[in-house]
Amino acid sequence: MPSDLSQDPNVRLLTQWIDESERITVLTGAGISTDSGIPDFRGPNGVWTKNPKAEKASNIQNFISDPEVRKASWRDRLDNRAWSADPNDGHRALVQLEKRNKLVALLTQNVDGLHHAAGSSATKVVEVHGTIREVACLECDYRDDMQIALDRVRQGEEDLDCPECGGILKSATISFGQSLVQKDLLKAEAAAQNCDLMIAIGTTLAVYPIAAVVPSAQRVGAKIAIINAEPTEMDHIADLVIRESISEVLPIAVGGASNLPEEDNNGDAETPK
Repeated sequence: MPSDLSQDPNVRLLTQWIDESERITVLTGAGISTDSGIPDFRGPNGVWTKNPKAEKASNIQNFISDPEVRKASWRDRLDNRAWSADPNDGHRALVQLEKRNKLVALLTQNVDGLHHAAGSSATKVVEVHGTIREVACLECDYRDDMQIALDRVRQGEEDLDCPECGGILKSATISFGQSLVQKDLLKAEAAAQNCDLMIAIGTTLAVYPIAAVVPSAQRVGAKIAIINAEPTEMDHIADLVIRESISEVLPIAVGGASNLPEEDNNGDAETPK
């Protein structure tokens, strides 16, 4: 039996737009990873909702100035859900979109690495907020695999320093108060200006500067589609807003209109022959 969402007029319209589009830019946020068991930040079960100290650690000044914040951050890293999470059907659908040769870029606010794990090309993914999969020194150019740093924590170290210069180590994510990577921002803006369809997925579009890619795409005439469980800051400029499960909507929409059930004259869907 086809999913009920395959009969949803908004999902069918998005499917049509994807079929018709030649250059699609996608922006993803925490909402695409919740079906993989990774909680968002500010939702009812969000990381920061349940643990305000974790939000404090996300501010770079607090992280640098307070050793206790750093120690708590490293302890929390040990049990991060990203280590056991697998990509879901939403992540895999975006891989399929790339295989259809329609994807300009996959911009993500997520640091969990699940787009890479699903099979999206490194040349297409722009991790504008960094990655939890690596560790970086705040003083020099040292970077390494996060698991190497976590092994040090498991062996009893509480506040990790750089093995090369002795500086403070942190995950290679962009914390509040840190500058984003200019190269990534330029890639994101170029992708926004070179698309005919922008799809924002699982993000409230409240975090700048990356949220600015949506109005940027609109200014060059791209259609704007938003898939998110809750209202976003840019619903008012969207051409289409879908409030359904991301991991259910995306496989249907990316699969193409030829895979949708047909509708009879009564509006009931019939499975394609």
